[in-house]
Amino acid sequence: MAEPTPLTLADGRLAGLSWGDADAPTWLGLHGWLDNAATFTRLAPLLVEALGVRIVAIDFAGHGQSRPHPEGVDYAIWDYLHDALDALEELDLKPATLLAHSMGAGVSCLLAAAFPERVERLMLIDSLGTLSTPAEQMPEQLRKGILGHRRRLSAPPRYADIESAVAARGKGGVMPLDADTVRPLVTRNAAPLADGGVQLRTDPRLMRPSLVRFTPQQVLANLAAIQAPVMLVEGETGVLPSREGIERARAAVAQLHRRVLPGGHHLHLDPRTVAAVAEAIIAWYQEQTALA
Repeated sequence: MAEPTPLTLADGRLAGLSWGDADAPTWLGLHGWLDNAATFTRLAPLLVEALGVRIVAIDFAGHGQSRPHPEGVDYAIWDYLHDALDALEELDLKPATLLAHSMGAGVSCLLAAAFPERVERLMLIDSLGTLSTPAEQMPEQLRKGILGHRRRLSAPPRYADIESAVAARGKGGVMPLDADTVRPLVTRNAAPLADGGVQLRTDPRLMRPSLVRFTPQQVLANLAAIQAPVMLVEGETGVLPSREGIERARAAVAQLHRRVLPGGHHLHLDPRTVAAVAEAIIAWYQEQTALA
């Protein structure tokens, strides 16, 4: 499997990985919450080989090897639009093809709705739109967020070795992940320590609850504003089947092509399911470019 090329963008603020020839048509990859650019470690080489494209995946601020936000600056989902726009501008992608997973898919949907001229097509993995909170629950969400921001931050976790970190990440996410699936994410996120152990680079502020969220109506309005064609790859045991309002979310997207495949939330990174994800994306992309 092809090794990615490390790169930096936005005057060194953002770190990333690149697969494929620098002169090839470039896609931008956006990862999920607490993950990093290595989420595309297994999928990107398959797409690059089949389609002759280049994939550049960034680490969002505070994730992986990108810089954290300055002290006093929050991590709201809309703030990640600056990371995506900075990358698009430096890569000169006008308009762009976005390949995105989980939170990155939410950022992509916001970007495509607010800046339709910047997005040519979306390929979303096991996520559609952003998380929401009903308007009547806003005070409760604000209370949770304020209390979370006032608590003292914990130091980033330390582990005796990389395998211990892999085991902890596999058990500690929203859904359990096996070691082979999660290892690329942990390896990119681990900083070596003098005693031989490792410490995770993740900014602890990312664990704070959101102060506010979009309402369900705002999320639907955002999805309805997307003009670009959207390919949605869902995992049979991922997060979307049980998400409240997902049927309305799918129906809100004007040009949605949906594929449901075996696998969980990280089906694009799981060695057992990544080939099917690649095949689905390749077929859809080829259809799209044939129509252009």
